[in-house]
Amino acid sequence: MRRRTFLLWPLLVEFAQNAAWASMPQYPAVTSGPPLVFPRDYGAHSRYRNEWWYVTGWLQTDGNASLGFEATFFRSRPALDDANPSRFAPTQLLFANVALSDPYAGALQHDQRVARRGFGLADASETDTAVHIDDWSLDRHADGHYRLNVATPGFAFAFTLAPTQPVLVNGENGYSRKGPLPDEASYYYSVPWLQIDGVLKRSGQSPHKGEHVRGQAWLDHEWSSAPLADDAVGWDWIGINFDDGGALMALQIRDKAGRKYWAGGTLRAADGSTHALAPDSIRFMPLRRWRSPHTGAEYPVAMRVDVQDLHLTLVPLMDDQEFDSRATTGAVYWEGAVTAYRADASTANTAANSIGRGYLELTGYVQRLEL
Repeated sequence: MRRRTFLLWPLLVEFAQNAAWASMPQYPAVTSGPPLVFPRDYGAHSRYRNEWWYVTGWLQTDGNASLGFEATFFRSRPALDDANPSRFAPTQLLFANVALSDPYAGALQHDQRVARRGFGLADASETDTAVHIDDWSLDRHADGHYRLNVATPGFAFAFTLAPTQPVLVNGENGYSRKGPLPDEASYYYSVPWLQIDGVLKRSGQSPHKGEHVRGQAWLDHEWSSAPLADDAVGWDWIGINFDDGGALMALQIRDKAGRKYWAGGTLRAADGSTHALAPDSIRFMPLRRWRSPHTGAEYPVAMRVDVQDLHLTLVPLMDDQEFDSRATTGAVYWEGAVTAYRADASTANTAANSIGRGYLELTGYVQRLEL
């Protein structure tokens, strides 16, 4: 994290909370209705309160080492009066969290940034995916390929992400419920099975050299004006690319007692058919917990996930994949590369039994997640 980023964040928060002219803007509601429209909906939706573009994936080096990575760009519209004439008013804030899961390092390597939109510091296009904070960027090009560029003191990556499947629209035409009330919802689509080709640089390597990597990634794009329901504390989420070409997004929102408050998801079968998942068809069940030496939080890093007649065991690439983003987004969460196995007690979790790989996200285990 650059020093000027740490200095900027308290000023932005103070401005947003204490400005004399601050008032709650009219955030648009998320409603069911017309389907998402592309390429427009690849871009930012700045009238809404929160938005994120979220890329996770598995990497394979030419030396056959497996690693995981994530890069998330957030956009937030603070509670500021739109009529404020100051060009310095932070009417749009952008955040980024990036991480590398390297078993050789033994712990998650991560970095984060925050900036207000404008002044060449940060921006998010309204017409297509093109978001950046300084030299960290995620862009979608005319050929449909994404370019992701990140450079931190400990690692850097420059990836091309090539889509191989259509967009996976979640919920009802992109209207994705997050609770029993109609306004507890987001607009949400995913792009599974992105093929990665690029260069990864890790600490200790020559500054002028990197290593070639390939892999598969998952991209989520979601926007909403609704806060997390009062009865909820966080969620468990998975995005899995199956070896047969299928894909699964499933989530469970937890209440204050740790029980399922809501659930949902989308399953794409190997033949390309897509199935929306009802709340009662999804179950997350912890199999093993890991206590973080950094925060003391306990995370269910190994999970059984049941989705209709599909039963999965998720095993992490490594346990220590906790991300402390309190300097930017204010959250602490576990974000980890996982392998999916068939949940069959008669077989071990072996390579022959694996059916896919992806990411598991666990929020609200340190404190209630505030969007």
